[in-house]
Amino acid sequence: MTETYFDGATAQPVHPAARDAYAAALSEGWAGPGRLYTLGRRSRMLLEAARQSAAASLGVSADEVTFTSSGTQAVHAGILGVIAARSEPGPLVHSAVEHSSVLHAGQWHEARGGEVAVVPVDRLGRVDADPLAAVAGGEGASVLAVQSANHEVGTRQPVAEIARGIGDVPLVVDAAASLPWEPVPEGWSVLAASARKWGGLSGAGLLVVRKGVRWRNPFPGEDSSIREAVSEVDVPAAVAAAASLRAVVTEREALSARMRVLTEGIREHIAATVPEVELPGDPVDRLPHIVTFSCLGVDGEVLLTELNRAGFAVSSGSACASTRLRPSHVLQAMGVLSHGNVRVSLHRETTEAEVERFLEVLPGIVASIRRLSR
Repeated sequence: MTETYFDGATAQPVHPAARDAYAAALSEGWAGPGRLYTLGRRSRMLLEAARQSAAASLGVSADEVTFTSSGTQAVHAGILGVIAARSEPGPLVHSAVEHSSVLHAGQWHEARGGEVAVVPVDRLGRVDADPLAAVAGGEGASVLAVQSANHEVGTRQPVAEIARGIGDVPLVVDAAASLPWEPVPEGWSVLAASARKWGGLSGAGLLVVRKGVRWRNPFPGEDSSIREAVSEVDVPAAVAAAASLRAVVTEREALSARMRVLTEGIREHIAATVPEVELPGDPVDRLPHIVTFSCLGVDGEVLLTELNRAGFAVSSGSACASTRLRPSHVLQAMGVLSHGNVRVSLHRETTEAEVERFLEVLPGIVASIRRLSR
């Protein structure tokens, strides 16, 4: 049986532009870009061209862009570097529904004597447009971390409104979930993203620090610049990331419209055919490719296993801890059903026929699991 891949929010299939760029860069860009010999200079030229391409795709300056080894490294370097640059660090403030990379940065900061404040969200998974007012010590925050849109339920955050109301507090935005599908709202100070979310390769992330935002290396070592601090990157992977990002930005308006039609159909069909089901997240103001649903009385691991047996690859449990299938901290923060949940996330190669087949088998699988668990 051919497996239908419905986990595009974790990683999109490799984009043809990424595949072609990577193959071309392997022969020229494998040497260390920091070396002075000819092979090193070739790698450096490829890396600089990739940086300029990524900057053009994002509408920023090339000297604001740094390639990292992953989206997680970009988040950690962005958040902790901004805090380290503050002369009198205040708390790290982040929303309750951030990706685990943000939560781990907070834990690392706390272990070194720092403070962390968590902003609550409403039942749709959205923070208030004035998030610092909701937490103690918010006015003295070193940094505010709010994702552009949620990676589990798709709810968009009011980034531009937040930015207008927080004064000089740096705003770090994890845009990994949204960047392949729509432009990031204005107002952010630091942007982090992961190439595999838009069809690049694993091993490449992006960190963008706007001019005027103070940053200092928070990690061991004496390197003072961001690019030195994150160490040498995989140049062919960076070239592939830039090439696929350029292609995705060109395609995303039409692709997002097609994905939205498919996910709206999924939401409507599940609500009509699966009893005792909850579809968390904003039904309208959301990313176009994600649908999460929770089935009362159904074990998430069992549901994932049965869907996999039927030929569908989906996520269950916390999207950033799927191998452990622990209850999702995102759904718990929203106050919605957090067990028996499945995230269906589409990608550019998803077809209407694949969605229709999924919707044909899902109600029967859920009903069968419920019968066996009685």
